Amino acid sequence: MTNGFIVTIDGPAASGKSSVSRELARRFGWSWVSTGAFYRGLAYVADAKGVDLTKESELVKIAQSPMWSVRMTSEQTCVYLDGQNVSDEVSRERVGSLASKISSFPKVRSALLDAQRQCAQGISGLIAEGRDCGTVVFPDADVKIFLTARAEDRAARRAKEEGREVDHLITEQKVRDAQDAARKAAPMEAATDAHVLDTTELSLAEVVDAIEAMVRQHHRFSH
Repeated sequence: MTNGFIVTIDGPAASGKSSVSRELARRFGWSWVSTGAFYRGLAYVADAKGVDLTKESELVKIAQSPMWSVRMTSEQTCVYLDGQNVSDEVSRERVGSLASKISSFPKVRSALLDAQRQCAQGISGLIAEGRDCGTVVFPDADVKIFLTARAEDRAARRAKEEGREVDHLITEQKVRDAQDAARKAAPMEAATDAHVLDTTELSLAEVVDAIEAMVRQHHRFSH
């Protein structure tokens, strides 16, 4: 099975990655995956099962367990635990914070990597979004994007989604961003060949239009 055309979209929390990826996939008729769902799913499952999140070996066992799975749909990357869709719970900021912590373990990242890469097999195209899609998961991706935005704007987006105070979310996201950028295993950073795009002053449509133009140009010249 060969990979389709791969576009990676990386960046910090609430930089617009999911909304942009979903719309891009819709325009191209491709699949899309949030690789962060694998870490969020693992964190949620481990926490729900009472596993010590500081024990790397225990987390690896959970990562390889058939009790949970990640499935791609056109609207979101869903997480299932014991046959139940727990995606809403998994999307919470608290789970994101736990995911940021466990993602620092190299063996955990290695345990999830194959499953993430399999998302690109046997399809015409894939939009993959996360923290290290362009640097680690798909280092040979056809087009790489790194989205950024002001911390206040990112917190406002997440506060609206979760009905929470902006100030608290700014603090939480700054901690997560620092953890993700400082970890030794696959730190969050723009790939050297990525297009960096600040979404602060742009609408969703403007961001998607800009990336779509890059993808179509590259797609045309690579076929």
